[in-house]
Amino acid sequence: MNLGWKEMRKNKVRFLILGSIVFLISFLTFIISGLANGLSQDNAALIKDLPEGQFYMDEEAEESFNLSRIEGNIQEKVLDEQKNAVALSIQMGFLNDQGDKPLNVVFVTSTDSPHFKRVEPGEIFLDRSMKSKGIAEGDSLTVPALNRDFTVKEFVDQKKFSHAPVAFIHMDDYQEMHRVEEMQLIFIPGMEKAVEIAGLEAFTKKQFLQSIPSYSAEQITLTMIVWFLVVISGMLFAIFFYMMNVQKIGLYGILKALGLKTSALFKMMWTQMLSISAMALTLAAAVSQGFQLVAPEGMPFHLTLPSTVQLSIVFLLIGFIGASISGIQIKKSQALQAIQQGEV
Repeated sequence: MNLGWKEMRKNKVRFLILGSIVFLISFLTFIISGLANGLSQDNAALIKDLPEGQFYMDEEAEESFNLSRIEGNIQEKVLDEQKNAVALSIQMGFLNDQGDKPLNVVFVTSTDSPHFKRVEPGEIFLDRSMKSKGIAEGDSLTVPALNRDFTVKEFVDQKKFSHAPVAFIHMDDYQEMHRVEEMQLIFIPGMEKAVEIAGLEAFTKKQFLQSIPSYSAEQITLTMIVWFLVVISGMLFAIFFYMMNVQKIGLYGILKALGLKTSALFKMMWTQMLSISAMALTLAAAVSQGFQLVAPEGMPFHLTLPSTVQLSIVFLLIGFIGASISGIQIKKSQALQAIQQGEV
């Protein structure tokens, strides 16, 4: 361990370059992870904030909630048998503000449930992001599909769907607006294992999120980028320590001839890897957490401390594996051969 520290102090520039590269890659990974989480919230916070449970939609809808229509008798039966169940519908639409400017929203309605806002006819609850568009409580907004006004009753926090703010309205208003009587979905919170319901297909919350086309495509792309960066960091460690080991093959031969064990040489390399990684990751984590405070308003960035810690652990493991693979040549090398081949 002392040998590792002594070498790092002697070759500060070499290890500073590696640390800088690790910092930049890990910082970029944290930023992309924060964007992925932020876009996830911006795309489906309405669903993600619900407790774990089972979603049901019409089995003929082919996993598309927009095409789902649950018959009234089935809905009534499920709501009677499952006391916590709630029927809901989600549909894109438009509102006109007091200046007759159209605003894109997602209309949501539901039966009585503590997980959704209780709205009276003629009232509307909006996501708080609508405040930035000049909307205030008590304003009258026009729904073009009904050609009548709705009063803004209250703002709610973090209720987005498909990157649009949610607008909660009464079920009667929703059904009149879209000329339908059936609801699209039934949600049963707290149900771990789905029960079979004739004519309906069950989804866990995770499965339902993946059935939203924009959500699944977006998350897969960003997740692949994050893991590519993690793999690149492992390759970086392997290449860097491999080149250093080749340059120090003669030194290793002398140390082995003096009786230093191979395990001690590995410990020296691991000490260097862990020290560089720990410092670079700590700095990258601190800067990325601070980035949330200065991120532009409206930028969907959400990086939690647990996510940062998990990614940091993955980086350390990948770095450890990469450095260890590069050190295999240390174990294979013979003292006399290493002295003859290397430069002392």
